[in-house]
Amino acid sequence: MTVVLDASAFLAYLFGEPGGEEVRDAIGGGALISAVNWAEVLSKLADAGVEPGEAARRLARERVLPGAVSVAAFDAAQALEAARLRSSTRRVGLSLGDRACLALGRVAGLEVLTAEASWAAVGLDAPRVVVIR
Repeated sequence: MTVVLDASAFLAYLFGEPGGEEVRDAIGGGALISAVNWAEVLSKLADAGVEPGEAARRLARERVLPGAVSVAAFDAAQALEAARLRSSTRRVGLSLGDRACLALGRVAGLEVLTAEASWAAVGLDAPRVVVIR
């Protein structure tokens, strides 16, 4: 695995939005997405009229997930990291889902891809955050 995907980055890839090409290139080396962020992706797809189970089946047929992208369970170590990130990210307004993504990056020792420009203002030393647009 080479990167962790935020829901916003994975959605940019799925919807062909700006920055999606960078995500496509990154997942070629393997990527992780937190189960929390996967739920966000499925929720946004449902908002767009795509039934979540069908979306998951389509991505499986295309060997995107599982395959290029793997879902990581949100475990106790990530929960601890997400809680630790609360004070340093509160001023920027990062949600639990955002912190779950960053926590996975920390625990896995991987950089994180996001489409959320506000994450650049957090100034974390780890994980490295790459804003795709």
